[in-house]
Amino acid sequence: MSVKEIKRKALCLLLISLASNANAADQEDNDYDNGGKLLLTGGVTQLEGAAGGGLTPWAVIGGYGTDDEIGANAFYTRVNTGAYHLDDAGVMIGIYNRVELSFAQQRFNTEQVGGLLGLGDGFAFQQNVIGVKVRVAGDLVVNSDSWMPQISVGVQHKKNNQPAVLAFVGAKDDSGTDYYVTATKLFLADGLLINGTLRFTKANQIGILGFGGDKNDSYKPQLEISAAYLLNQKWAVGAEYRMKPDNLGIAREDNWFDAFVAYAPNKHVSFTVAYADLGNIVIKDNQRGVYASVQVGF
Repeated sequence: MSVKEIKRKALCLLLISLASNANAADQEDNDYDNGGKLLLTGGVTQLEGAAGGGLTPWAVIGGYGTDDEIGANAFYTRVNTGAYHLDDAGVMIGIYNRVELSFAQQRFNTEQVGGLLGLGDGFAFQQNVIGVKVRVAGDLVVNSDSWMPQISVGVQHKKNNQPAVLAFVGAKDDSGTDYYVTATKLFLADGLLINGTLRFTKANQIGILGFGGDKNDSYKPQLEISAAYLLNQKWAVGAEYRMKPDNLGIAREDNWFDAFVAYAPNKHVSFTVAYADLGNIVIKDNQRGVYASVQVGF
């Protein structure tokens, strides 16, 4: 065999090896192998720590673990609304694509509004949220066997660190538990994901201003809806709407809306940027601004 032929065969073997390795890496990153989850179908992390959109949980279980695997994520979120800002961080574990455990810590800074209210500039409320979500029925992706959405139930227990201030504004408690049921369906051929969540809550501004109030101190159902369009394997755009109770006489509480863009270069990291309209918060109307979040995990 000539040297030229040896070089040609060696080159062919190298090209075959590179193609094989590239295909394997692409397959791993996009989770198409062995029935794994597709990119972005595990959602990002919502404000209270559950997998879903930015504002509302979805029925998906966080992480990229399949039915015999465990996945985990950590996240950090920053929301600036003009008069206030929120820093939010936490962790989540998905167990066998069946159970999700989460923890989030929220720090809501009142900036100069705190001074106007007599609390001092930069006064902050801190809230810890412990969450559990369980997938109970259905399938996320439309298939020939079932059009039934994936359905999950969850609880989020919240504890605020400012009981005296909360009592002053009329809140009945500094801790509370939200209960929700959520349904999610992905029409993969059309790249469309739709979610609906029904939450039972007494939380004021998701618990930042406590739970219950002088206007109402009972659980009320609140609807939360999301829609996302998968532009390709790594990019998604969408919108969310979250209804909220109005329990406090001192401050009207508005429903929330956002429009978002999410990008996942691989299954280990994702980025979300959104425009959020949070309406009235205490003495400030028209609280709108940028929501930005990063999630890392496996």
